[in-house]
Amino acid sequence: STIEIIEENKGPFPKEIAKMYNDQTDQEGQIYRISVKSATGNLIEGVFSINESTGLVYVHQRIDREEIDLFKITFDILSKKTRKEIDKRLAFDIQIKDINDNAPTFIDLPTNVEVKENTEEGFLPVQLKVMDRDETNTPNSEITIRVVKQTPAEPKIDLKMMNDGMKYEVTVEAKDHGSPSLSSTAVVTLNVVDSNSHPPTFKEKKVLESVIKDDILRIAVDDKDTPKTPGWRAKYYFIEGNQEGNYKIETDPATNEGILSVIKGKDFEVTTTTTLRVGVANEEPLFVCKSKSTGGAGPPPDTVNITIKVIDANDPPNYEKDPFVVYQKEEEVPGKVLFTPKVKDVDSDESQIRLVHMIIKDPAGWVTIDEKTGTLTTTKKMDRESPFVDDKGIYKIIVGAKDNGEPPATGTCTVLVHLRDINDNVPKLVNKELIMCGNKGNMVMVSANDTDADPYSGPFAFSLGGKEGGLVSLTTLAYGNYSVPLVIQDQQSSIGRDTLKVIVCDCGEGDVCRSKVPSSSSLGSAGIGLLLLGLLLFLCEYGNHWQHKQNHKAYAP
Repeated sequence: STIEIIEENKGPFPKEIAKMYNDQTDQEGQIYRISVKSATGNLIEGVFSINESTGLVYVHQRIDREEIDLFKITFDILSKKTRKEIDKRLAFDIQIKDINDNAPTFIDLPTNVEVKENTEEGFLPVQLKVMDRDETNTPNSEITIRVVKQTPAEPKIDLKMMNDGMKYEVTVEAKDHGSPSLSSTAVVTLNVVDSNSHPPTFKEKKVLESVIKDDILRIAVDDKDTPKTPGWRAKYYFIEGNQEGNYKIETDPATNEGILSVIKGKDFEVTTTTTLRVGVANEEPLFVCKSKSTGGAGPPPDTVNITIKVIDANDPPNYEKDPFVVYQKEEEVPGKVLFTPKVKDVDSDESQIRLVHMIIKDPAGWVTIDEKTGTLTTTKKMDRESPFVDDKGIYKIIVGAKDNGEPPATGTCTVLVHLRDINDNVPKLVNKELIMCGNKGNMVMVSANDTDADPYSGPFAFSLGGKEGGLVSLTTLAYGNYSVPLVIQDQQSSIGRDTLKVIVCDCGEGDVCRSKVPSSSSLGSAGIGLLLLGLLLFLCEYGNHWQHKQNHKAYAP
């Protein structure tokens, strides 16, 4: 069974709430006992008691239902003499009946909320959480929320009108349906964030402008929305007049102006008049309250008519091919025609064109140009190994053609002369003076180089597999300076003759002479023979190895 008591009863205490009895035993020989626990099984003392003799049950204090809403009681009858149970144990509940003693409270209430100006009418994106501790599914916990106060009170919150960074303090009330009804309030500050509620409008409705070809025209708009936001930034577009795509319009991000320009490539042989119709919108779609517009649609985008008189500017002459590639063998006899251009001028008839051809860049001074025809002719032999030729063997010439327009304009063309190599250079020693450390060994390494490209350079004859040859003395030479005549041969048997100076000295532990060597001397034919015989023998030993090497080599015969 269940006993109900009302929460927060004021007493006086102890207050009788029930009477327990047993009609099966001698009541004078029995005593009553109770045990009290919560719904979760925790033992509770001091809240309820029972008179051992009469069986009256008492409550001793106020009870808050929101703390404990149910007590579980066990009831025992004991013998006064034996203190043992004389009847079956009984159990009953004490249910705490709710009263409306808790007002609704707001939970995690946002005190400052940003609300976009273009929020849908009738909807405010602010979530209000309210809790009432009274018993659920009863009028005591049924809640109604309403706005009771708005500061400022006027105008009423109408998002269409918020453009000044306005703030609204809204007092909201949560009220239950208990008896008596209880309520609580809270204040929410709404920060209205501007959106695109104003369309951009052109400052001028008609524009007449004369511009030189490729020049620009600026058109301005007014927009009352917050600057530098998507609702303020303008997007310009063509409605009429630009079917051929001869114009373009862009937005200046700093001023929000439209920059209208003529696309290069349109031929204006005479003064041309064009009428353009340009529209403007914002990056963010325009917001209009449904209740303030017909069918929820906003006003049409603003437009402007622009009449442009485009005056032709003098275009420079145009070469048919740029760059122009020429293939030429180096060291050809001067007088070779490299290039005769084909040049057009889009501004003039062929019969009226007057061009003057010129050389703009010829770093080596190898060519001349015919001022009337533009024919490019060599005046000197062209050397592929010149420092003015790049590492790919290309010599770059820049020519120009100037017309007789107002003002004169010059077109340019780059002529790339690919020079084919010939065997016009002989191998030479890289170092013409070498040190032979007499206290360490009797050999020096000789390096050679040929500025021609393959197959007119190395590997050189009698090499050891690199650009080096070994020079060995079979007898000990006196310290001093020796001159050794050498012959170096490239792949095409082109021979270079050079003299190598060999300094024989004591190097100590290093690689250079540590003391002054005797005065220079020349080896006699016998001395040279002894010096070079070892080299020849040494190279013969590696002769087969040389056959498989492709690097540049040098030798001293």
